[in-house]
Amino acid sequence: MSEKKKMGRPRTDTEPVMIRMSQDMIRAIDDRRREEPDLPTRPEMIRRLLADALQMSGDD
Repeated sequence: MSEKKKMGRPRTDTEPVMIRMSQDMIRAIDDRRREEPDLPTRPEMIRRLLADALQMSGDD
């Protein structure tokens, strides 16, 4: 059985971002999460979607 990551201090090269989203957008994100084989957390799914969008636009 693989060991889960332990909670601890956040990485020092990151910073929190607070945003508001409509309930429809949150539902869409949660639906997309359920399609992933590892069921990422909502914040992780948002990071993945943003990374994909930035990569597609060439702004990575």
